[in-house]
Amino acid sequence: MCVMRSFQLSLLRVSERHQRCWRRKHSAERPRTGESEPDHLLMDSSGNMWNTHEGAFFSALSADVGLQEMFGEHQISLRSRSEHVAEGTEEAGRETLLNRVYTELYITEGLRPEGHTQHEVMQLETTTKTNQLHDTAIKNPDIFKVLPDQHRSIRVVLTSGVAGAGKSFSVQKFTLDWAEGLENQDISAVVPLSFREMNLIRDEQHSLLTLIQLFHPTLQKIPAEQLSVCKLLFIFDGLDESRFSLDFNNSPVVSDVTHKSSVNVLLTNLIQGRLLPSALVWITSRPAAANQIPPSCVDRLTEVRGFNDAQKEEYFRRRFPDGELSSKIISHTKGSMSLYIMCEVPVFCWITAVVLENLLTTEQRGELPTTLTDMYSHFLMVQTKRKKNKYQQEHQTSPQELTETDREVLLKLGRLAFEHLEKGNIMFYQEDLQQCGLDVTEASVYSGVCTEIFRRECGIFQKPVYSFVHLSVQEFLAAVYMFHCYSNRKVEVIEDFLKNNMENPSLDKFLSRVMEKSLQSQNGHLDLLVRFLHGLSVESNQRLLGGLLGKTEKNPETIQRAINNLKEIDSEGVSPDRSINIYHCLMEMKDLSVHQEIKEFLKSEKKSWKYLSEIHCSALAYTLQMSEEVLDELDLNQYKTSDEGKRRLIPAVRNCRKFSSWTCSCITAPEHTFLSDFRLQNCSLSEISCEALVSALKKNPSNLIELDLNDNKNLPDSGVLHLCGFLESLDCRLQTLRSVKKLNSLKDEKKGSGEELAKVSLEDFLSTAMFETN
Repeated sequence: MCVMRSFQLSLLRVSERHQRCWRRKHSAERPRTGESEPDHLLMDSSGNMWNTHEGAFFSALSADVGLQEMFGEHQISLRSRSEHVAEGTEEAGRETLLNRVYTELYITEGLRPEGHTQHEVMQLETTTKTNQLHDTAIKNPDIFKVLPDQHRSIRVVLTSGVAGAGKSFSVQKFTLDWAEGLENQDISAVVPLSFREMNLIRDEQHSLLTLIQLFHPTLQKIPAEQLSVCKLLFIFDGLDESRFSLDFNNSPVVSDVTHKSSVNVLLTNLIQGRLLPSALVWITSRPAAANQIPPSCVDRLTEVRGFNDAQKEEYFRRRFPDGELSSKIISHTKGSMSLYIMCEVPVFCWITAVVLENLLTTEQRGELPTTLTDMYSHFLMVQTKRKKNKYQQEHQTSPQELTETDREVLLKLGRLAFEHLEKGNIMFYQEDLQQCGLDVTEASVYSGVCTEIFRRECGIFQKPVYSFVHLSVQEFLAAVYMFHCYSNRKVEVIEDFLKNNMENPSLDKFLSRVMEKSLQSQNGHLDLLVRFLHGLSVESNQRLLGGLLGKTEKNPETIQRAINNLKEIDSEGVSPDRSINIYHCLMEMKDLSVHQEIKEFLKSEKKSWKYLSEIHCSALAYTLQMSEEVLDELDLNQYKTSDEGKRRLIPAVRNCRKFSSWTCSCITAPEHTFLSDFRLQNCSLSEISCEALVSALKKNPSNLIELDLNDNKNLPDSGVLHLCGFLESLDCRLQTLRSVKKLNSLKDEKKGSGEELAKVSLEDFLSTAMFETN
């Protein structure tokens, strides 16, 4: 308000000066006839120039003051909406000030390359070692600022991040800083429009003007002609939550802010710059949905990475002032790699804190959770216990037991989670709940008290929008529901999911079919679900969840068959990173045999003597990739295993300095962190192989200084040309390129020489290659 008042006073003083000037101009000081009369211009505090002739200034000034007053009211409204946040809950009275708890998140320019091919949990694992080493960090207020090496303005920003990483927090903090007058004051108005709220009007017709006015009543009186004059920022939060499609190829053109159309058509035109091209646009999304926006429409790609290792510890120490308790929790999470990696997601840190605090500070003693299934099983019980303590008489049942009502509601929530997981929906509406047999009152109880499982938000229309507190909670409840359907022989649900006849299958066959379906998924969206399903086959989790799973199978022979199936899975055609999930499923079943065998293998001095199965190779790749020590060299030729086994070792490339292979399977190598020496000897590289190799090298080439393609005698000239794209990259630091056949088909004097170079400078190679492509 102080800023607004200061602006109004400055304009008032300017107005008074101009009235005096105008009176003088129309009296004795008016120029004589025949003299030219200069334009009288005045700059206001916003930098706008006004003509003072014939009172034109006064009407423009009045309009400008009215506009600024409206924007001032809008700032006050946004501040009120943005200044509070709730951690894991929307329960009234438990919110806190955003500025009090906000921790600066790590935002980088560029996206993880696995965003469309891996489950988000696996993305955390594959980028733990690469985090913060080669990325360009961007502070939240600078999301639209041009970097020193960039030469064009930033109009559209697309920010990606796994569920719970902090995308919405970043948007909220940006909005609050603007509303409080602290940052980005060159922007006239920030206009947040979340997809979860726009879903409610997806079937309605609106113009851009009425869309703004609908979601932001403080801008109700903004004139249409002023939209193109003001600098507006539209923030579209949660593209992955959208219930309507964006068609950038066939969308009709809309350029008039008063023209009515469907919401998706308005958004595509706004993003493409056809509608209100002066506006800034910021879109946030989970990785799998980010590719809906064409790269040609985006000026900057950024990613929110969540907590680093230091911030994980800081979180637990802040939450638990008791140093002994926080140290125990930190120590336990570090002892389980899967738990510690998940703590990169702030919401999972909170889930871990809730569970471990309950287990370490109450009389309920027992084994602490070591797997994800353990953690979420305890989490479900802790939150249900909280609801029970408030709404039910404790003497009726033990606090650790589920009542029949609890089971019914949790299974309905599980059905909701399961049915919408396949559809990719993480936001739900009243009709979605009703289709799953959930009464709105039941959901209100779970969202008002047990919000940590299920959350209810009221948007701008005061219509409830429901969600699970995190995608992983939805996936866990979906797995619980699916396991319940299997145990209770609800064959139609299982068959509809697997698209297969599943008449009374044994548990090992059921788990095998689900694993097969998950491996067929292009983006790995079922990978965590299948981990949870294997974890739910463990007796300790079945005992903890009571009757929620139904009558479960406890035959040790069946469990052993399921374990053997995992060890023998043929994952040919599946990426090496995705194959690691098979090893994770073994760990969820608490079968540590492969884990122990790899530990012994790494201690052995005769590694080349021991044959490694394919599951051993996945376990070894994961272990080496996550190791704190950087491996000096990964030579696939030194491992006694099959070609598929060598391919499964590829993820370890991320954590080694030198890499060698006699097989071209490694051209699918992931982005690397420390790799400086890359050797592909006698691999019979084809043109397609070279193209794939270049794609792999471009992911992170900055450390690579030597590339050895020795003994690839049939390397085609067209294949060598693909290498030029990599060599010409600005990030390329290659110093030595060994044994590459020079192109000479266009040089008569070298025709047929087949010259091999032991070492060739980049300048010589490029000049020859580029000459011969002309």
